[in-house]
Amino acid sequence: MAAPMSWRRLVHSVYSPAIAGVFTRMSDRLFRVRDRRRGSSVLLLAPLLAETDTAPRRVSRPTGSAGAQGTDGLCAHFRWMAEQAPAFRVPGTHIQILTSPEQFYQAMKARIKTAQKRVVMASLYLGTGRMEQELVDCIEEALERSEKSTHSPGLKVSILLDYTRGSRGQVNSRTMLLPLLQRFTSQMRVSLYHTPDLRGLLRLLVPQRFNETIGVQHIKVYLFDDSIIISGANLSDSYFTNRQDRYVLLENCSEVADFFSDLVEAVGDVSLQLQPDDSVTMLEGMVHPYKGNRQAFSAAARKRIMAVVNAARMRQQLLHSENSGDSGDVSEGEEDTWVFPLVQMKPLGIQVDEQVTQRLLTCTSSDSTVFLTSGYFNLTRTYMRLVLGAGANYRILTASPEVNGFFGAKGVAGAIPAAYIHIARQFYQQVCQLGQQERVHLHEYHRPRWTFHAKGLWYYLHGQDQPCLTLIGSPNFGYRSVHRDLEAQIAIVTENEELQRQLQEEQEMLYRRSTEVSNSTFEQPDRYVKLWVKLVTPLIKNFF
Repeated sequence: MAAPMSWRRLVHSVYSPAIAGVFTRMSDRLFRVRDRRRGSSVLLLAPLLAETDTAPRRVSRPTGSAGAQGTDGLCAHFRWMAEQAPAFRVPGTHIQILTSPEQFYQAMKARIKTAQKRVVMASLYLGTGRMEQELVDCIEEALERSEKSTHSPGLKVSILLDYTRGSRGQVNSRTMLLPLLQRFTSQMRVSLYHTPDLRGLLRLLVPQRFNETIGVQHIKVYLFDDSIIISGANLSDSYFTNRQDRYVLLENCSEVADFFSDLVEAVGDVSLQLQPDDSVTMLEGMVHPYKGNRQAFSAAARKRIMAVVNAARMRQQLLHSENSGDSGDVSEGEEDTWVFPLVQMKPLGIQVDEQVTQRLLTCTSSDSTVFLTSGYFNLTRTYMRLVLGAGANYRILTASPEVNGFFGAKGVAGAIPAAYIHIARQFYQQVCQLGQQERVHLHEYHRPRWTFHAKGLWYYLHGQDQPCLTLIGSPNFGYRSVHRDLEAQIAIVTENEELQRQLQEEQEMLYRRSTEVSNSTFEQPDRYVKLWVKLVTPLIKNFF
């Protein structure tokens, strides 16, 4: 006779995102009053299940946006971004678009080896394979060199990861970094962000494999002295070999690097600090993310992080005012490119990226073109309304089922590619019902033995065959990116023809491996979606 199953094993055996949603609502309703009276409830969670996108605010088009052509008036066309985000002016010649996982991996290794003052890396997690160990070895060599050098004795290394994903399994991101932390304690910092939404009974019951569905640290920033790579790629072997993403390298852009270094430090300050004995602690005086009061933690974290964003924004506004008066001429000298960092941390009340993306989609003119890509096509309701109601031409690229990162996964995760088929079909049907087939096109990426993880957009003004703006970074334009996770990307606005050419080649490289979706696409046998998958798709949209 089988041994009796423990209550925890029983819950784990039947766990699904639906159960997470049930506990979320129970926690919110039953303990809301208790938390107000006593400060912190063991079960209080933010509403995690129902999508709460509000209708986008009506936004007037910036002066001159409808008629701007070519690169003339680019500053006036996108000047409104500086009202909500820091605006850094840099030479376009200092920006390079990387196009392959191998380039991304080698660029990081090379710059770690030559770093003299700082290495700052933010990712969801660090893998545990051979290629990840080589990265760790590069950091160790750089720290050893710093100890012996009289020229760069102060190299500091700061790594920010997600607590849940970085702690999964016996061999994990933490165990990969512990030897460095034990040997170079004064030069090394490892911060593990823990979402304030995973707490109480939910934290106790959700299996380790699924706890990251509640919310994670998703920023992907890799910084070496004054050079920085912004990407959507994690520090894992597939992202170094056969998982297609996007990557932009900014060389010798000290102000941009300083901003992202300060941003990672701020998020690190409100995160759990990994200790040499593998324990974790909070900085003195900081509210604990899941033991302390939910609102108090979010308020403290928001204050710390927005202090970095607002200080940089005000500093850059003052600098631009002193340098260029009221002209806003971006083509003066070689500084022909603007970089706008966009941060999204809805659990902490920060939504700069969401506001800028909504306005960008709202302000697209009828004669412009937008190429938009996401590895997981799951637009929020607001973004979908804006795309379907806009005048711009859209070409949207997403993963075909076989290059979806969850293809072939076991259990509930194995149904995710089919759920995205269902989401894509629903979107395509809406396009057809609205008669928008000539304006909105959906494409699928195909590549044998590869997966697809690229996200972002390229914006073309009327009559131009190269983009003047791109969004690149960690957000996927989906529910999780907007409501659950910590995200960051940059908007690059450029008049530099060489950089525009690189962006155009990147876009063409990705779309060249795609096919356009039509009604016949969803009639193929491999696109059949089972009824139960259709029923759970709303849950998958919110949790994956």
